[in-house]
Amino acid sequence: MKYRELGLKDKLKDASEEDMLEWLASDGMLIKRPMAISGDKATVGFKEDTYEKTWKR
Repeated sequence: MKYRELGLKDKLKDASEEDMLEWLASDGMLIKRPMAISGDKATVGFKEDTYEKTWKR
C-alpha cells in the first residue's frame, strides 16, 4: 500500500541504491515481513512451503 502511495513503481528504474536505501530506512512499511535470518539462511515474507524447507530441523 505504501509502495503504491509513494509511486515507487515508476521511480525504481531510475533510482540509485542510495535512494532505495533511504526509502527503506524512512518507512518500515516498505519492508516485506517477516524476515528470518540465521547464519547463512534467510527467508523474507511467509510462504509456508519455503519456510518449512528452510527452517525445518
